[in-house]
Amino acid sequence: MHRTSTSNLPKLSQSFFFLTSFPKSTFSSASSSTFLQSIAQSETKSIVNPLYHFLPQNQNPFNIVELVSSHLKTSNPQLALFQSDIRDLLPHLGHREISKILLRCQSNFVSALAFFNWVKYDLDLRLNSHNYCLIIHILAWSRQFPLAMKLLSELIELSKDVSTSEDVFQNLVLCTEHCNWNPVIFEMLIKAYVKVDMIQESYWSFKKMVKLGFVPSVIACNCILNGLAKMKYDEECWKLYEEMGRIGVHSNAYTFNILTYVLCRDGDVNKINEFLEKMEEEGFDPDVVTYNTLIDSYCRRGRLDDAFYLYRIMYRRGVIPDLVSYTSLMKGLCRLGRVKEAHQLFHRMIDRGMDPDVVSYNTLIGAYCKDGRLQEARSLLHGMIGIGIRPDSFTCRILVEGHGREGRLISALNLVVELQKLGVTVAYDIYEYLIISLCREDRPFAAKSLLKRIIEDGFQPDSNIYNKLIESFCRGNNVSEALLLKLEMINRNFKPDIDTYKSLICCMSAINRSVDAEGLMVEMVESEVLPDHEICRALINGYCKEGNADKAESLLVSFAKDFQFFDSESFNALVKVYHDVGNETKLMELQDRMLKAGFLPNSLTCQYIIHGLWKTARLNKQRVHAVVV
Repeated sequence: MHRTSTSNLPKLSQSFFFLTSFPKSTFSSASSSTFLQSIAQSETKSIVNPLYHFLPQNQNPFNIVELVSSHLKTSNPQLALFQSDIRDLLPHLGHREISKILLRCQSNFVSALAFFNWVKYDLDLRLNSHNYCLIIHILAWSRQFPLAMKLLSELIELSKDVSTSEDVFQNLVLCTEHCNWNPVIFEMLIKAYVKVDMIQESYWSFKKMVKLGFVPSVIACNCILNGLAKMKYDEECWKLYEEMGRIGVHSNAYTFNILTYVLCRDGDVNKINEFLEKMEEEGFDPDVVTYNTLIDSYCRRGRLDDAFYLYRIMYRRGVIPDLVSYTSLMKGLCRLGRVKEAHQLFHRMIDRGMDPDVVSYNTLIGAYCKDGRLQEARSLLHGMIGIGIRPDSFTCRILVEGHGREGRLISALNLVVELQKLGVTVAYDIYEYLIISLCREDRPFAAKSLLKRIIEDGFQPDSNIYNKLIESFCRGNNVSEALLLKLEMINRNFKPDIDTYKSLICCMSAINRSVDAEGLMVEMVESEVLPDHEICRALINGYCKEGNADKAESLLVSFAKDFQFFDSESFNALVKVYHDVGNETKLMELQDRMLKAGFLPNSLTCQYIIHGLWKTARLNKQRVHAVVV
């Protein structure tokens, strides 16, 4: 990092520019002492009582800085023992005093760091940004860069916690007025911001550096550029690249590879070609990373001809394709269903001396599973295990889902057991997929058995799995098992929801247990879960099926009154009961009562009533005719 002209720079810190204009040796201890005196004069106004001078030295608050500084200069400064000697003065050790002591021992970073840690850990005092900036400068000046980076990252985290976020860059600049410092600290700040994903802050720090006349290294610029690219701040990437050229930062291959990646994401082929030409004009030949970025981009867009053209060009230019190159091409072929060609490319890669990894195998296994060719997928699985490559959770997932799509869930379960024996971690979502799939195929007992096993292995099922199991048992009218699962849910602190109750109520109503179903509905309402139209219909149809029309009517009126459900389908189910028995008087009375309750007849209701009246009239006519005859 170097300086540019500062003639037109803003007056952020005169001492900052003054210090950068002279070598390190120019600033002796005398000049440092001058700075210390100015700080002492401005910061000791809080202690004004002259009677303090009559106190013993170790009880005079004026002496806290002198006592600690002198002790740190001894050959073996045991701060823990020294702490008891000055315990009466410790309440007077504030942020200003801490800064003064750090400045006095800045020539010995070991003493400075020991004091900083003593204050931070043993005295448990909250250090401020100024304290941190001083110790960071001291460490950087002493070329203790890892320690400086550690504390710089810590300062960034602390600055995020304050209500109004502090400007770490500004604080570092202000501290340069009083201590030795190394300009590399500002590049370290950029890297520290990127490390904690504060990309915008790293970019702002770069701008401030440039404004103050510093030219950061290409490494620092690439660090910001990479962060901006990952955050998809494409416009800022190009602005930074232009600024790099303006201030004289020479791009390197890494710079161009990042920008190639940004262009590929945009997908403008003309811009990509123009940029590559510019890259070559500046003396940089595309390397394997450049080609891999381009190949992957072309493959994702289905432009395999262009991807394979680049693959062939690589050899002509002496750039050997690597595992990433081949895997990208294989993925591109598999996306277009050209699995056979992808497998051939896989073998070509091995013939050229490259060892496939789990990603290469997963690419082919996933493609074969998608095509329903499970035998080939299993063969690849055994092949990768045979050469010592352990399948990962993604391998397990694609194989299990592939078997599931083909309706071979039992084989999928056996495969999971096999993979577990090999030490493969089976993710929770794979078990969830298997349980739900078994439930959909109406194999609730197998699903329940699997659930029991994964609970024993430490997995914690969620309420969705219980609901799917209950629903599956209820579809088979096995309500006793469903009720046991509901109880297990409650014991695991899962509150049954409307799906839980709906499955049970509909099942009970269908098997002539409407009274029990209604009891569940009462329990549901008491637990503040409101019923819906499906539950209403299930209960009304259940009572109607059992021939209890009076109870069905009472319940229907209750739904209208308590929940504002005026369900025409349930109304019609009740009307049909009276229609079927041919009692026109009760049918008309029912219609009158339901109209008063707020129910309106629809076309089907009218059809039932008209048909019932016609049926009654016809029977009466037949009886009259029989009497006359």
